[in-house]
Amino acid sequence: MELPYAEPYKIKMVEQLKRSTKEQRLKWIKKAHYNLFNLDSDKVFIDVLTDSGTGAMSDKQWAEMMIGDESYAGSKSFTKLKKTVKKITGFKYFLPTHQGRAAENVLFSAMVKEGDIVPGNSHFDTTKGHIEFRKATAVDCTIDEAFDTSIIHPFKGNIDLNKLEKVFKSNPKEKIPFVILTITCNSAGGQPVSVQNTKEVSALCKQYEIPLYFDAARFAENAYFIKKREAGYEDKSIKEIVKEVFSYGDGMTISAKKDGLVNMGGFIALNNKEVFKKATVFNIMYEGFITYGGMNGRDMGALAIGLDESTEFNYLESRVEQIAYLGKKLVEYGVPVQQPFGGHAIFLDANKFVPTIPREEYRAQALAIELYVVGGIRGVEIGTVLADRDPFTRKNRYPDLELVRLAIPRRTYTNNHMDYIAATLKNIYDSREGAKSGYRIIDEAPIMRHFTVKFEKI
Repeated sequence: MELPYAEPYKIKMVEQLKRSTKEQRLKWIKKAHYNLFNLDSDKVFIDVLTDSGTGAMSDKQWAEMMIGDESYAGSKSFTKLKKTVKKITGFKYFLPTHQGRAAENVLFSAMVKEGDIVPGNSHFDTTKGHIEFRKATAVDCTIDEAFDTSIIHPFKGNIDLNKLEKVFKSNPKEKIPFVILTITCNSAGGQPVSVQNTKEVSALCKQYEIPLYFDAARFAENAYFIKKREAGYEDKSIKEIVKEVFSYGDGMTISAKKDGLVNMGGFIALNNKEVFKKATVFNIMYEGFITYGGMNGRDMGALAIGLDESTEFNYLESRVEQIAYLGKKLVEYGVPVQQPFGGHAIFLDANKFVPTIPREEYRAQALAIELYVVGGIRGVEIGTVLADRDPFTRKNRYPDLELVRLAIPRRTYTNNHMDYIAATLKNIYDSREGAKSGYRIIDEAPIMRHFTVKFEKI
C-alpha cells in the first residue's frame, strides 16, 4: 500500500479562531463599507486575504530571534542575512528594507522618472502604483494564455517576447529603465515563469541594453514549478534552480513576507554598483541605515533562516500541494478557478462565477463579500477595483480577468480549513443565479484605492 502524504512539520502552538453568525457578518461588513480590508481580524474565521507576513515561523527562526543583534550599524544579524542573500541569489550588493513595497520605493526612486515606460508581466498593485506615482507607465507584456482561466499552460506568468520587443522598438532605451519580471506572477493567478522564458527575456534585454529586474516575492514557489514542469530541471535542487534564474537578471526586489517566511521584511539585491550607490541614498532617507533598513536585527536573523528553509523541496511540496488540494476540490465542485493552480493562492474566476453582475458594479468584489458573509472567509478582489483608474482619463480600467484571490498563509491552516473553504464556495456557486447587482464606490483614494475604498450596496 502506498503511504499517504504527510506534512513535513508538526504543530507546536495554536491560535483560537472565533466563529460568528451570518447576521453578525452582514452587520460588520456594512459597517466596514463593504471593504474586507476594513474588517478587524477577530471578525474573520479563515483569513486568506493575503499570504504576506501571515505565515507561521519555524522553531529555528524563533530561536534565531533570541540572538538578534540590534546594533544600529553593522550588526551580526545583518552580516548573516547579507551572506545568505548572496548564497541564495548570487547578487553582489544588498540593501534591507522593511517590506517589498519599501524596496520598490527605494529602487524606483533611484531608477524611474516621469515619462518612463516599465514593461513586465502583469505588474502587481504596489509595483504599478510606484510606477504611476512617478508619472511613468507600466506596460503588461504577459502571454495571452494567462487571461483564459480554462487554458492549461504550465507557465502562464511568461512574458510574450513579441509584445516586449514591440515596447523596445517603440521607445528609446533611455525611456525604459528596466523590465520587471514577477516570479510567480501574482496578478495572473500566482502563475510561474519558466527558465527558458527568463533566458529569452534576458537575451532580448541585453540586445536592447535594458536591465532586467525581478519582483521575487515568490521566487521559491516559482522554482518549485520549474522543477515539476520544465524539462531538464527535474533533478536539480530548488537552490540550484533559484541561483540559475537570478543569474539572468541585474537585480531584484522582494517582499520577504512571502518566500522569506517572516512576518515583516524585504530587500533589494543588485549587481550594478552605481545603482546600488544611488539606492543607498534613498534607503537611508526612507528606511534607515543601510545595515538595517527598517528591520530589527532579530527579524534579519529570522529572514536568513527563512530563505534557507523556503528553498528546500520538502517545504515547498507541502506548501504548493496544499494550494492544489483546495483547487482540486473546487474543480470537483464545478467552481471556476484559474488553472493550472498557482503557487500561493487559488483565484476564483468572477467573470464565470457571477457574469450577471455588471463589471461596473465590481463583480469580483461582490463575490469576495459574499464569501465573507456566507462563510466568514476573507479573500481579496483582484480585478477592476485593484486595477484602479487610468491616471490620465480617470476612468475605470477593466482588466481581462476579474478574480477573487484566496491566498493561503504558509504553514498555518490545515486541509480541514481547505475543505471548509471549498464547501462554502460550492454552496455560493450552487445558489448564484440570483446575483444580479453589485456595489458602487462612494469614496476612494487617487491611487491604490482598493486598500481604503468605500462601497455601498446597489
